[in-house]
Amino acid sequence: MFVPKKVFFTSGSGKHKERLTSFEMALRDARIECYNLVSVSSILPPKCQIISKDEGLKQLQAGSIVFTVMSRLSSNEPSRLVAASVGVAIPEDMDVQWGYFAEHHSFGQDKKRAGEYAEQLGYDMYHSITDKLPKKTLNITASAEVSDEGEWNTVIAAAIFLME
Repeated sequence: MFVPKKVFFTSGSGKHKERLTSFEMALRDARIECYNLVSVSSILPPKCQIISKDEGLKQLQAGSIVFTVMSRLSSNEPSRLVAASVGVAIPEDMDVQWGYFAEHHSFGQDKKRAGEYAEQLGYDMYHSITDKLPKKTLNITASAEVSDEGEWNTVIAAAIFLME
């Protein structure tokens, strides 16, 4: 049984004439390009400590298999605004209750609006299982506008789990 003990948040943006390479550039910007990322669904486990990105990256090594809740969006349409966000609702009692992550990606939303929307989604999912309010909500969001040249632009936002 794998239950994450820690989580950190990161985001990035990348652009390139090739879509896949723009995704790689976004991973590099987020500093998670050297890991084997496995997408998982949206539960913040009880007792899972939220740590800083720098602290989390120190605990990983290149090639590690890393579980992540990730939002991602790409476009090459000139002047198109793209956003990717992960919101989280954190329970009052992290020792016994789980929280919720919510992935959101959108066209036409700026960073602030996309982040607020992702937080609201996490809040709504959390509130659907209890009459209690979450202790707090937060988000990690990236947004970018595609250049007039029409290069691919990819944005990502991620919660990265650590097992130890």
